[in-house]
Amino acid sequence: MYEWVLWFHVISFISWFAVLFYLPRLYVYHAENINNAGFVEVVKIQEMKLFKYIGVPSMWATILSGSTLIYMIGFSGGWLHAKLFFLVLLVIYFFSLDKYRKEFLEDRCTKSGKFFRFYNEVPTILMLLIVAMVVIKPF
Repeated sequence: MYEWVLWFHVISFISWFAVLFYLPRLYVYHAENINNAGFVEVVKIQEMKLFKYIGVPSMWATILSGSTLIYMIGFSGGWLHAKLFFLVLLVIYFFSLDKYRKEFLEDRCTKSGKFFRFYNEVPTILMLLIVAMVVIKPF
């Protein structure tokens, strides 16, 4: 059973990260084309669907399957504590994307495309740290 839960966890993780990588990229395009009303209306729909229909379910699937794995193997090792810390940061980041999505939806986001290009690097850094904790288990 462990292998199936692990498989589901990895698939969920990949799906969630697809959203974490692509949604800020949509924000770059949104911010840089704010005066193009037709484009903005389309991208608002894309942002909403990506966040609500893929992002939220894959985040919960990742968290629930990860929790099941912890239950199955036990909660031990500093690496797991570090991984969970980075996970908390990732969840905070995910919900910050929703905050920006809602600001764009109401036409009140003032962040630039350059800001979102930089912000788009946050999940990459967290992913590197999380995967390192799992594979290397340095603690």
